[in-house]
Amino acid sequence: MERTLGRRAASDAVTDQGWRYLLGALRTSVPVGSLVQATEVVARAVAACGSDADRHLRADIRSDRVVLTLQSLDQAALTACDIDLAHRLSAAMRIVGLRTEPEIGTGAPRSVQLVEIAIDALDIAAVRRFWKAVLGYTDEAGADGPTDPIVDPVGQGPAIWFQHMDQPRPDRNRIHLDICVPHDEAPRRIEAALAAGGRLVSASHAPAFWVLADIEGNEACVTT
Repeated sequence: MERTLGRRAASDAVTDQGWRYLLGALRTSVPVGSLVQATEVVARAVAACGSDADRHLRADIRSDRVVLTLQSLDQAALTACDIDLAHRLSAAMRIVGLRTEPEIGTGAPRSVQLVEIAIDALDIAAVRRFWKAVLGYTDEAGADGPTDPIVDPVGQGPAIWFQHMDQPRPDRNRIHLDICVPHDEAPRRIEAALAAGGRLVSASHAPAFWVLADIEGNEACVTT
């Protein structure tokens, strides 16, 4: 099993290549002009990754972009192999006049991101069983304990994690969204949320995450 990399080391190794660290994965976008071109991009990406493609690379194909994600799926973490693959993929795109980018400050609808759902619970083990069953989710690799997060086995839905409560809190929301964005996108996203009527609840853990709320007190975290 390969040694996993920490957040800062992984981020520093690929930021200048247009990749961003998000929730234990590397993600980038390749702007394209058509679905045909998008499929060609994925074919080049798979070729660049070679035999490592199946266990490290995921691709979301759209007519205007291909979103590429790298992670060592057997460990649900990043390893040196993922860093190497990110550099190889960026080089493969440059050869054909394309680029890997996080879509920050480019006029794109939004930057690359990942979304998690957090559920507050008094008995996480009991609540976890329900959400795992109703969503058809599974354990993440290497994390199958009674309080660990659960994930979509086909990688389409947001991960679910559970936050322990020491007493009932009926006067507040029990489910909130975590929006994980690139570290250099977070200030703009927070500013936009505040301008849209939100308020800052807490910045005590910034720049790891900020807690925001809408006008009725429903919370969301912008995380990096």
